[in-house]
Amino acid sequence: MQSNYTQAPPALPNAMVIFGAGGDLTKRKLIPALLHLCKACLLPDSFAVLGLDRLDLDDDAFRDLMGEHIRDHVGAAFDQAVWERLIGRLHYMQIDMLEGADYERLRGRLSEIDTQRETEGNYLFYMAIPPSLFPHVTGRLGETGLLQETANDWRRVVIEKPFGRDLESAVALNHELHDNLNERQIYRIDHYLGKETVQNIMVFRFANGFIEPLWNHHHIDHVQLTVAESVGVEHRGAYYEEAGALRDMIPNHLLVLLGFIAMEPPNSFESSALRDEVNKVLDAIEPLSPEDVLRHAVRGQYGEGDMPSGEKVKAYRSSPGVDLQSRTETFAALKLTIDNWRWAGVPFYLRTGKRLAAQCTEIAIQFKKAPTVIFKNTDVEQVDPNMLVLRIQPAEGIQMSLGAKVPGPTMGVGTVNMDFCYEDYFGNKPATGYETLIYDCMNGDATLYKHADTIEKGWEIVQSVMDVWAALPPRDFPNYAAGTWGPTAAGALLKNDGRLWRRIKIPNK
Repeated sequence: MQSNYTQAPPALPNAMVIFGAGGDLTKRKLIPALLHLCKACLLPDSFAVLGLDRLDLDDDAFRDLMGEHIRDHVGAAFDQAVWERLIGRLHYMQIDMLEGADYERLRGRLSEIDTQRETEGNYLFYMAIPPSLFPHVTGRLGETGLLQETANDWRRVVIEKPFGRDLESAVALNHELHDNLNERQIYRIDHYLGKETVQNIMVFRFANGFIEPLWNHHHIDHVQLTVAESVGVEHRGAYYEEAGALRDMIPNHLLVLLGFIAMEPPNSFESSALRDEVNKVLDAIEPLSPEDVLRHAVRGQYGEGDMPSGEKVKAYRSSPGVDLQSRTETFAALKLTIDNWRWAGVPFYLRTGKRLAAQCTEIAIQFKKAPTVIFKNTDVEQVDPNMLVLRIQPAEGIQMSLGAKVPGPTMGVGTVNMDFCYEDYFGNKPATGYETLIYDCMNGDATLYKHADTIEKGWEIVQSVMDVWAALPPRDFPNYAAGTWGPTAAGALLKNDGRLWRRIKIPNK
């Protein structure tokens, strides 16, 4: 294998301040991600973490709390020597996020850390807290001067989804954030965009001369985007009742993936250039009228069923925190079209759901069928169309199906797969999906983060679906069994167009 990769330099000196440091996200994702960055020599020597929460802890107790399950979350990649290098840089401060005086204490503590760790006054504020607290916390930080930048330092804020629950609330949230922050200081994180294959979409398209000429409606029949989860709502029933599959996944995840797939070649990999091209795609998506929603949108809710593993699971309505007569969808599928020169006439099918037959995220691009007149006097009855599959999880990689002659004295055509898996070529590099995003934020690179415009455009696209579904409550819930691929109407969404969902097989990795 020949590689043009060179080792990236460590990030810029900074103190990472985590609001909600006692929660699951910090233990399961953020600290493991920092450990992986430390092992890869991508954290600066002048670096510190300051955890903030209501728990009554000191530095040592916080380090013990983070260390309790680090091996479980990191697995075989855990390195005790690396952990010892990182753990000494973890600090903690008890705080009431609603109490203004605590932010003055925070400023004093950060000043101490600047002196002790030489972090140069650069602060990365990570909001691992409920979205309702984002405006309040940023407001308090602004009042205390902790968001004020100078020529010699920077201040950035990372916020987790959900970014609103509809178009109106997303617009309001952005306005509230902009009261104390410039847009360039706001980093709206989506861990899906930290996956290698998402970034490789751009490299695959624009670094290979044979691909881009085929990337249009002349050669591509349709595109399928799938984010399937085999798990249920677990302990998130109360949250999911307010969200549902459509709100939870499509505006924030699937539409951004669609934007990367369908965008025009940008002039550079600068964040502004990429953002502009993604936004052009979202602007070109044809709006769904109420009649379109009835024909091109499908919702479902899982009932009890048997998972492929043999596990028997209960219905969504039996989950803790869920209404026994819940009308919340756990499955959503849409058919969208893009009205521009590149994609006119090419449907994009999106689906996502809970308790489906497999855990996977992939993008499948089906090319148009080749003419078969050459085979009319042979035993070949049909030639399957080529399909390119970009696997985001699990077993990240790229698969291309090709037609090939079946060995033998007569003419026969079979389908073979060329399959590239990242682990096979580059090794199994430990990752949570957050490493690249955190590293980029420390360096001021917003390429893989979402701009306010992108968030609002995503909500605008699905707003009509939410409105129609709210006005017409479902009458058939639950309408798919756990362990299947969703309601029958999802299959009909493609069958009505003479197409089928791809039969997903998870590689044994």
